[in-house]
Amino acid sequence: MKLSVIVPVFNEKNTIEMLIEKLIAVPIDKEIIIVDDGSTDGTTRILKKISEQNPGLIKVIFQPRNMGKGYAIRKAIGQVTGDVVIIQDADLEYEPMDYLRMIEPIKQGRADVVYGSRILGKNPVSSFSFYVGGRFLSLLTNILYGTSITDEPTCYKMFKSDILKSVKLNCKRFEFCPEITARIAKKKIKIYEVPIRYSPRRIKEGKKIRWKDGIIAVWTLIKYRF
Repeated sequence: MKLSVIVPVFNEKNTIEMLIEKLIAVPIDKEIIIVDDGSTDGTTRILKKISEQNPGLIKVIFQPRNMGKGYAIRKAIGQVTGDVVIIQDADLEYEPMDYLRMIEPIKQGRADVVYGSRILGKNPVSSFSFYVGGRFLSLLTNILYGTSITDEPTCYKMFKSDILKSVKLNCKRFEFCPEITARIAKKKIKIYEVPIRYSPRRIKEGKKIRWKDGIIAVWTLIKYRF
């Protein structure tokens, strides 16, 4: 079973090389699809070098300007050749070795969609507001869609490729997470969760999501329900 790893990247020169080393080290048949979303900090130069060193394994799509995480993911989906797809942020908050535990329910035929839950993993939180916001989004999802998930805004969302490709997405920025969750839930596809590791970074360390993205996420969940 081949895994396609989609990595949207914007100005991550301090972490991108280490992340790619971690991705390459995961012992699984895979392809890595990176979308450089108009980086201006030197990330583009690093990615060009890495892609030249790893032909066949790493494919990089270079966006001429910043279009947003959701747009980058949509761009990458069309390049997927794997049986399963996972989304990977370009920072080091998540541990790629957790792919191995996430893909097992799919291999065993017990799941079509798997979310990596930071809550089930009992990890530290980046801040009280981020924690409460994430818990609220999960509760709202469960109320609106009849799901029973603990971590809706997790980055680690894994899908059978045919399922992800069948979903028409409109997202441009961080609303990818609530939109894909809403559309999957409306299809009555069960979201299976497994615990994952999480090492949060703070805004001063480069975390890009802000409070207004939480408001957009709430609106997105409500909009696609009705």
